[in-house]
Amino acid sequence: MLRSGRQMRAVVGRRGMATAYELPTRTTTLPSKMRVASETTPGETATVGVWIDSGTRFEDDRTAGTAHFLEHMAFKGTGKRTKEQLELQVENMGAHLNAYTSREQTVYYAKVFKDNVPEAVDILADILTNSTLDLAAIDRERGVILREEEEIAKSEEETIFDRLHATAYQGTPLERVILGTRDNILNITQEDLKTYIKTHYTAPRCVLVGAGAVDHEQLCALGEKAFGQLPTERSGAVQAELQASPSIFTGSDVRNREDDMEHAHVAFAFEGPGWTSSDSVPMMVMQMYLGSWEQSSVLGSDVMSRMCARVSEIPATQTVTTFNTVYSDTSLFGVYYVAEPEGVEDVQWALQYEFTRACWHIEEDQLERAKTALKTNLVLGLDDTSQAAEDIGRQMLVYNRRLPLSEMFARIDSVDAAELKRVGQMYLYDREMAVTAMGPVKGLPDYNWIRRRNYWLRY
Repeated sequence: MLRSGRQMRAVVGRRGMATAYELPTRTTTLPSKMRVASETTPGETATVGVWIDSGTRFEDDRTAGTAHFLEHMAFKGTGKRTKEQLELQVENMGAHLNAYTSREQTVYYAKVFKDNVPEAVDILADILTNSTLDLAAIDRERGVILREEEEIAKSEEETIFDRLHATAYQGTPLERVILGTRDNILNITQEDLKTYIKTHYTAPRCVLVGAGAVDHEQLCALGEKAFGQLPTERSGAVQAELQASPSIFTGSDVRNREDDMEHAHVAFAFEGPGWTSSDSVPMMVMQMYLGSWEQSSVLGSDVMSRMCARVSEIPATQTVTTFNTVYSDTSLFGVYYVAEPEGVEDVQWALQYEFTRACWHIEEDQLERAKTALKTNLVLGLDDTSQAAEDIGRQMLVYNRRLPLSEMFARIDSVDAAELKRVGQMYLYDREMAVTAMGPVKGLPDYNWIRRRNYWLRY
């Protein structure tokens, strides 16, 4: 039986309040248990894609990197289309076809003119369910992925966050890098790829998403026809896999001292709540409350957060970015910063002082500014059909529904100073941390020094 639902869209009105108007996100569950979700807006273009509840978290040590490898192989030819035919068809439509893999999701999507939506859905189904996985193409792609790994290794930020996951979630699935190890990249087999598709590319894990100039009934019909051959699986399979391999946080520290680098790169993080926790939205507000800053910023200290105003006064500070990386059952909440070597200890002290202070003292004007900024970011993130499709797909996998902005705004508005202090004391105050650093980090204090800055002596 088909099940449908309707939701609302909202925009920021005066004083940051939500002004709702009818713009439904329609959802339907097909007989195969594949879900279809769409949001129709006027225009000539649409984004359609498939969001799959599977990523590197669902691999094992031997096959780590398989999900990402499959993303590369999807465009190398199918039973219906050679690689050249696929490229030509996409080019003739003037379409943008892309894919990405994360630790918990795999996504394939296309941005096309509205008249080409049926063709785009057919292509997506073909590359997901009918890729040839040619042995010669697999071997060629190994070199491409290895070069991609080399490029990522050149990015200090990418490297820091991979190492942060590795130390924070050591011995659990979230520690693995998305590309997999070099040995795995060189040894993943055709059978590994086929097994991953059979196991994880199943109807209940997939959401067919449309945003822009799409018709929901048409999208459901296209989905039922194009993806009807997707295998099904027992209900709750994803939850069972997560429970079998929980991501346990470990307070820890890993550093790579490289004195020939110009700047020190440091990140520290606490374990926060997962997506479906009631504390998830307050932690989003906390991220905005603490703020981010870079040296090239034109903002004066009077419009910065307390934390950013403090670190901006330290000449050694280059950039400070508060992050909140959220997964199904956990999250990493912390700061990544870049600083001159001689000022690392000062920056670390200032950041931790403001983190700890935010657990006990909240400025009302800063809180209101943070809530308005968060709501503005949510709205601006939906300006493009691809961004809207991303929002729909992620929320369908996380919540099994699309949260209306009016609901999100209400949740944000309900966060007061007492609530922000509560989550701060629960997740940030006197808690273990994961720390990672690279570059000229001789001046970064040891883990015990850092850990002691997470609490104040209060009697």
